[in-house]
Amino acid sequence: MPAKIKGPALFLAQFAGDDAPFNSLENITKWAASLGYKGVQIPTFDTRLFNLDRAAESKDYCDEIAGICAAAGVEITELSTHLQGQLVAVNPVYDTAFDGFAPAALHGKPAARQEWAVDQVKKAARASRHLGLDTSVSFTGSLAFPFLYPWPQRPAGLIDEAFAELARRWRPILDVYDEYGVDIGYEIHPGEDVFDGATWEMFLDALDGHTRARINYDPSHFLLQQMDYLAFIDIYHDRICAVHVKDAEFNPDGRQGVYSGYQPWLNRAGRFRSLGDGQVDFAAIFSKLAQYGYDSWAVLEWECCLKSPEQGAAEGAPFIAQHIIDVTDKAFDDFAGAKTDIAQIRAMLGIA
Repeated sequence: MPAKIKGPALFLAQFAGDDAPFNSLENITKWAASLGYKGVQIPTFDTRLFNLDRAAESKDYCDEIAGICAAAGVEITELSTHLQGQLVAVNPVYDTAFDGFAPAALHGKPAARQEWAVDQVKKAARASRHLGLDTSVSFTGSLAFPFLYPWPQRPAGLIDEAFAELARRWRPILDVYDEYGVDIGYEIHPGEDVFDGATWEMFLDALDGHTRARINYDPSHFLLQQMDYLAFIDIYHDRICAVHVKDAEFNPDGRQGVYSGYQPWLNRAGRFRSLGDGQVDFAAIFSKLAQYGYDSWAVLEWECCLKSPEQGAAEGAPFIAQHIIDVTDKAFDDFAGAKTDIAQIRAMLGIA
């Protein structure tokens, strides 16, 4: 049978909380399954759901985690290290803002925080292998992003050195992932140094094309940058190993454009929306993914400035299910075909 996208699945990060059913892996997976989800992407940074340190050391613990999910009726799609990956590379201007991603004992200690983050991301490789997963998802972090706009003029070599350093930090991590047979799908995302196709190519070139460096495709971030998110699939489909299904809208006016004037999410020209409420053409995206044989998971990442997460999750499962294509192994005009006759073919072509 032709390859088929798996799903619907749900990224649990935005739903985890202290109240039931969001306060434990057992409860939240049962809730997700009740909505029609077949898979869950697990945030390794939320200990209410998952203990990464234990998972890296104990296959038995991972078997227990997988058993909890199976009992609820869902599979684990990937482990997420988005927050830890962010801390692999942090420009000092963001030190205070990103301290919240690390344990309190590491606040104000950027070197120790980075060391912890690198160790965490490496542990996710071992944990993924214990769980039988070939793919994980993360962020690259950012050193150059404060210099995004080319004014004031950047010193020559600043961007080159930023990407060289980013590669120096990630290459040893990716080598660990290669050892365990796991890919990292980097979510290409503003705020990271890798935020579009051009920066992805710079990163990959600095890594000498490391085979474990892959892409977590999320069209919402491309729409907000006014990129061609369908052409992105055409160009980079061979590196896409994970997909976040997230909607967005961009409504520029006389006051705002892409940068959205420091406004809160509700008032921004570019803002995230629940599935079906924004402007992303998911029918075309799922068609493109099917065309190129993408056969991994379609994972809802809920972020919306208007709709509640509960409503967004409830609507998201059927939305994704309706967009997954049963790829045909037949041509629509097969009925009109004739048996191959080489003599007839040569005659039709005028070949003696």
